[in-house]
Amino acid sequence: MRTWLLLLAAIAVEVTASLSLKGALDHRGLYAVVVAGYGSSFALLGLVLRAGMPLGVAYGIWGALGVAGTAVSSSLLFGEPLTGLMVVGMGLVVAGVLLVEIGSQLARRTTEVR
Repeated sequence: MRTWLLLLAAIAVEVTASLSLKGALDHRGLYAVVVAGYGSSFALLGLVLRAGMPLGVAYGIWGALGVAGTAVSSSLLFGEPLTGLMVVGMGLVVAGVLLVEIGSQLARRTTEVR
């Protein structure tokens, strides 16, 4: 459970950093948030890996939810477009990551049985 909370924190910090990058175009002080956010996100992702989550799974979830979170948030905060086709695309990315996670769990079970 702790690993998943760390991963969710890494995603939230990465989304915040990405949104701050957009805001920093008008408010230069936000570049500090960008640098701190990306650094913190990678540090948290490192803790997730150290806790034992496979890299492909952790990075896939981090990337997919980061993209989806940034797209939805930028639509809400900055009025950027979010079309149905974009939502379908994000759903496909999330579904792909889910399949990687399921495959990883099956691979672990197969290895444990041997």
